[in-house]
Amino acid sequence: MIVAQQKPFEEIWEMIKDFKKVLVFGCNTCVAICHAGGSKEAEILASMLKIKASQEGKEIQIDHAAIERHCEPEFFEPMMEKARSYDLILSTACGVGVNFLSERIGNIPVYPALNTSFYGAVPEPGFFVELCAGCGSCILHLTGGICPVARCSKSLMNGPCGGTSNGKCEVSDQIDCAWYLIIERMKKLGTLEKLFEIQPPRDWSTSRDGGPRRISLEHIRAYEEKEEKSENKTEAC
Repeated sequence: MIVAQQKPFEEIWEMIKDFKKVLVFGCNTCVAICHAGGSKEAEILASMLKIKASQEGKEIQIDHAAIERHCEPEFFEPMMEKARSYDLILSTACGVGVNFLSERIGNIPVYPALNTSFYGAVPEPGFFVELCAGCGSCILHLTGGICPVARCSKSLMNGPCGGTSNGKCEVSDQIDCAWYLIIERMKKLGTLEKLFEIQPPRDWSTSRDGGPRRISLEHIRAYEEKEEKSENKTEAC
């Protein structure tokens, strides 16, 4: 499974404050299990954003919804007509879900409400396409919903290298150049000017440079420990 944490609230507010109609779109699988992006978390985040909008005097319609998974089209297809009626989709899915929905929703931006952190095991063999590197500091709102860390063979952060040709990567003509995809996507969204904004040097400490990462939700662990002790006490009686 994929583990994620919600972005700082002020960072999320800065992303959405200039839109008029926002859907906070939850995912009820991996990120629901880690208490980051399920229907409950999407509802809470939407409520917090409504309160913030009221405090700031901003007129923003903020709704929430959730589906079982954002990484499989059969789950979000029934929601697509409704989703396309919004100016912005604020996804509480992992980075894979943000990428996947961005590719299919048309000229509507999909922004990440979470920082995707790391992944669990997959018990069955199959065919997988990497869309998110779980770097721990998501920038998909700056790159058209396409991850340069995972999808550029060199993880370049400042545009395509000199090896790109006809939209393909120099590593293989079977690999799309991530920055070609980013630029074309942002042209469609009308947000290409974002690429000219100077960004601070990337902090890679949120990635795997420090070794295997862990997230500990102490209140959940304390509750489980309490329940276990209660069950043991009942069995002893």
